[in-house]
Amino acid sequence: MTDETRRWQGWREATERALYGPGGFFLRPEGPAGHFRTSVHASPLFAGAVARLLGEVAEELGTDRVDFVDVGAGRGELLAGVLAATAGSGLSVRAYGVERAARPDGLDPRVVWTDRPPRGARGLLFANEWLDDVPVDVAEADAAGTVRYVEVRADGAERLGGPVSGADAEWLERWWPLREPGTRAEIGRPRDEAWASAVASLAAGRAVAVDYAHVRGSRPPFGSLTGFRAGREVPPVPDGSRDLTSHVALDACAAVSSGGAGVELVTQREALRWLGVTGERPPLALASTDPAGYVRALSSAGEAAELTARGGLGDFLWLTRRVPPEEGP
Repeated sequence: MTDETRRWQGWREATERALYGPGGFFLRPEGPAGHFRTSVHASPLFAGAVARLLGEVAEELGTDRVDFVDVGAGRGELLAGVLAATAGSGLSVRAYGVERAARPDGLDPRVVWTDRPPRGARGLLFANEWLDDVPVDVAEADAAGTVRYVEVRADGAERLGGPVSGADAEWLERWWPLREPGTRAEIGRPRDEAWASAVASLAAGRAVAVDYAHVRGSRPPFGSLTGFRAGREVPPVPDGSRDLTSHVALDACAAVSSGGAGVELVTQREALRWLGVTGERPPLALASTDPAGYVRALSSAGEAAELTARGGLGDFLWLTRRVPPEEGP
């Protein structure tokens, strides 16, 4: 066992190294799509819905020149889909991919690739499954009820460390209080800060975060930290071989970026239906009048059903923050 493997550290530090350090999981050439399937990969209907949302934002801003900022852009799959869906729409889209990995080969040359959201964008900032991969610390209440940081080694072994204090303790008390011995929580404060910073980068428009999430009334008693590799859920071991993820306390993110107004939190099922993705089957009569069209419509309905399914992608939460022109940077 090497010194690095033996070293105890908090989950936030360990996750940062495992995901984004040298040889980190998200810096690998295959990208996230090589290991798990998001809504973006499930169906082009998702990119089409985001493109319609971008059109709504442009209309609200009274312009046909609009920015689209994809935060946690992976290998540019959503960017490609949105640009394709807006072709011929009359919109002039300036696109940004925000990602810590290198620019992927073959990406549309119109896309600006950057490691942080651009300041002063006017349009739609969209973060699909980004916040769940912002590293956070894990806390656990010990046998006496004292809330302590959970420390971990690179091989996945855990132990309890020092008591949680300061801003982390305040965050837990407000958003995820631990009262019973053995209960655990992911301390979402870094995600709140990351989201607030992303919202603050917009000059005008909307910022949307989409993630598997929970709110205060439904926190999991033992946290939700887990791993994913090659399409399978695996134990959360911070060795760089797998994704490390946990559900987002999205109500806390909403509060920190609210500015007192302009915030909405709905399920993906509700959001996509508003944007025209319903999952309704085509009328059977179409099968006799237009068989090919019926097959295409049936396939589209199946994809829409997956995107909006209860117990699946449809249960993701969409956090929307509207940024009026006078509020932005």
